[in-house]
Amino acid sequence: MTQTTLICLFEYKGFKNKWHAFTRMGRPPISLKKTNGLTFFKPLGTGSGNGFSIKPDFSTFGFIAVFDTEQQAKNFTSSTAIERYKQTALNFSVVFMKNIKSHGEWSKQNPFKSSTELNKSKPLAVITRATIKPKLAYKFWKNVPAVSKSMDAYKELLYSKGIGEFPLLMQATFSIWSSADAMFNYAYSNPKHAEMVKKTRELNWYSEELFARFEPYHTEGNLISKFL
Repeated sequence: MTQTTLICLFEYKGFKNKWHAFTRMGRPPISLKKTNGLTFFKPLGTGSGNGFSIKPDFSTFGFIAVFDTEQQAKNFTSSTAIERYKQTALNFSVVFMKNIKSHGEWSKQNPFKSSTELNKSKPLAVITRATIKPKLAYKFWKNVPAVSKSMDAYKELLYSKGIGEFPLLMQATFSIWSSADAMFNYAYSNPKHAEMVKKTRELNWYSEELFARFEPYHTEGNLISKFL
């Protein structure tokens, strides 16, 4: 079995469609018990800009879904449940990914199992996710704009979007890099990012965090496919 992770994003236009997408966050038409092979699922809102952002993007919503096998993931992408997301979407993308390495927890578990080796010649996708301690939220968000802005200088960053389950406190970023070396160069050479990492260790502002690397190998739709 090859565990397969899907990142699904849908872009909406018009108040009615955006509102419907927003309300679906609370009552998604997808169930862990009723969806074959689904082991992990989270509905996601998104932030403006290219990473963490305190300002929400009410035009884009989606979800992350993890399946036991690639075939189960493929079957899901043609299901009635996902069609309900597509029906009113202006644009959408489904990114198929195999996990390379993951550490930390998301909702008290690590949902990602390693299913491939790192290939430095291929693009690399990264999910960083954290639950921010409420009493430290102000300090955290005060430091975010500088880090997010610094990402603009990296042409090797092919795509980036802030995603999250709950505004301000449960946040993540999904990014796609041209290669693993490009991502590592950003992580270790960017002074703004290094400063953020240092403050994270000093202030301990997360109650839970996760960092996962993936190989994105197939896309459907038109939101992200142009980057791969």
